[in-house]
Amino acid sequence: MTIDIDGFAGRLKRRENGGMISAWIGTPDPLLVNHLSQEDFDAVVLDMQHGMWDMASAANGIAQVRLAGKPAIGRIPVGDFASASRLLDAGASGIIAPMINSADDARALVKATKYPPLGERSWGPSLALNHFGIAPDDYLQRGNSLTVTIAMVETRMALDAIDEILTVDGIDGIFVGPADLSIALSNGARLAPDSAAIDQAMAHALARCRAHGKLICAFGSDGERAGQYLKLGLDLVIAGAETGQLRTGARTAIAAARKLAAS
Repeated sequence: MTIDIDGFAGRLKRRENGGMISAWIGTPDPLLVNHLSQEDFDAVVLDMQHGMWDMASAANGIAQVRLAGKPAIGRIPVGDFASASRLLDAGASGIIAPMINSADDARALVKATKYPPLGERSWGPSLALNHFGIAPDDYLQRGNSLTVTIAMVETRMALDAIDEILTVDGIDGIFVGPADLSIALSNGARLAPDSAAIDQAMAHALARCRAHGKLICAFGSDGERAGQYLKLGLDLVIAGAETGQLRTGARTAIAAARKLAAS
């Protein structure tokens, strides 16, 4: 099954019908990806930074997302720009790169994820051509606009350099990481991703993205936090990771069974 790749990249950039909600999966199991892809998510992120995905399992995970007719996004490990281009070759519609702290970092990311003249991505998208169902020449001409390159802003340095990062041609937007940013803003004193300090930083980041005409995405710790981000005007949000969703579902079912048995 092919997906409307124009619809994904285009909808992100046009913000039709509000922002998008993506699943976030670190457990390297394509069958788990298959199940969550059937839910009403707009996209699926495979987390290779803190998750356990390797390239082979990630390629299989991307295929499961494609099977559901949805776009797959890969978050690469810190500085692993080689994996960024390989995930795109495997059919990913976007890349999230952590710890992009400067314009130089952003340019290195673009170099790996965009074809010339923007970058130096090497040619070899065999699986991507299969998933997208378009000819090689068509993919070469349209690939830069059909895939999104997202830089993570999660340190004081990145927040200070946000305008320089957003100015880099080929950076389509940013992804705010509230957990690491809260640690950075408190000088290592607190893990507080839902704090007022993060709300202030998010509002600033949103304003800068709108000024530059770029996308803004963020990780929400749960559905309520994700909803707050959508209401604020973000383009794509995460409503918690799959591990939290799995355990919350298990606790809810267990509590319901215990309550009924005790009544």
